[in-house]
Amino acid sequence: MVSSVVTVFLPLALAVVMFGLGLSLTVADFLAVARSPRAVVIALLCQLVLLPAVCLGLVLVSGLEPVLAVGMMLLAASPGGTMANLFSHLAGGDVALNVSLTAINSLISAATLPVVVNLALDGFLGDGSGIGLQPGKVAQVVAIVLVPVAIGMAVRGRFPARCAALHGPVKVASAVFLVGVIVVALVQEHRTLAEHAATVGVLTVVLCVLSLAVGYWVPRLAGITRERAIASAMEIGIHNSTLAITVAISVLGSYELAVPAAIYGVVMFVPAGICAFAFSRRGLGPTVPARTA
Repeated sequence: MVSSVVTVFLPLALAVVMFGLGLSLTVADFLAVARSPRAVVIALLCQLVLLPAVCLGLVLVSGLEPVLAVGMMLLAASPGGTMANLFSHLAGGDVALNVSLTAINSLISAATLPVVVNLALDGFLGDGSGIGLQPGKVAQVVAIVLVPVAIGMAVRGRFPARCAALHGPVKVASAVFLVGVIVVALVQEHRTLAEHAATVGVLTVVLCVLSLAVGYWVPRLAGITRERAIASAMEIGIHNSTLAITVAISVLGSYELAVPAAIYGVVMFVPAGICAFAFSRRGLGPTVPARTA
C-alpha cells in the first residue's frame, strides 16, 4: 500500500522544483528558441519518438517482467531533468538551449507521457485503466508539471528582482525537500529495489548510454553545432526520474513501477559524468560540418 505521506509530499516536492524552474524562465527564452528552432525540433523528436522506440526494443529483448517494462517506458517517456543543465555546463554545452528544452519538453510531456504509459499498460499488462484513459489522472500530471512552471514564470514576470534573489534558495530548499521525500519512499521498498537492481540496473545504464548517444549524434549528423548537440545529449540522456517516480507512486499507486526510475536516478550519474568529462576535452570526436541551428 502506498503511504499517504508519500502520495501527498512527493507531488508537492516535485511541484516546488517545477516552480523553481519557472522562476528561471521568461517569455524571451521561448522567443529565442523560436528564432532558431532546428536544434529544438531535432532534440524533441529524439526524446519523444526515438527514445520510447529504443526503450521498447530493450525491454522486449531483455524479457523484463511486465510491470518493470511499463516502469522503463514511463522513464523513457519522462522529459529531461534539471540535472541536465548542470551536466551540460560541465561538458561545454549550450546551457540556454538546455533550459529551453527542459521547459518545452516538460510542457509537452504533460500530454505525451500519459499516452506512452497508457500504451505500455495496455501492451504489457492488458490494463485499460492507464493514465491516458482517465482525465482525472491526466490532470494530475498536468498539475504536477505544467501549472507550477506557469506560476513560476508569472511570479518572475511580476517580481523579477525578487525572483532573481529567491531562485537560488528555492532551488536548494526544493532539492533538499525532494531528496528527503524520495528517500522515505525508497526505504519503504528497499527490498523490491534490491531484488531488481541487477537486471533493471543494467537496462537503465544501457538506456542512459543510448540516450546520450542518440542525443548527440542525431543532431550532429543533422548539422547542429557541437555545443548544441552536447546540450541535446545531456537533455535527452538525463531523464527526469523524479517525475517518473512521482507518476508511478502518486498517480498510478505502484512502488514497483517506480523501480526503474529509482535505480536510474542513481546509476545515470556514472555514464553522464563520463560523457560530460569526455565532451569537456577540446577537439574530442570526429568533425561534422555544422549548419546554423
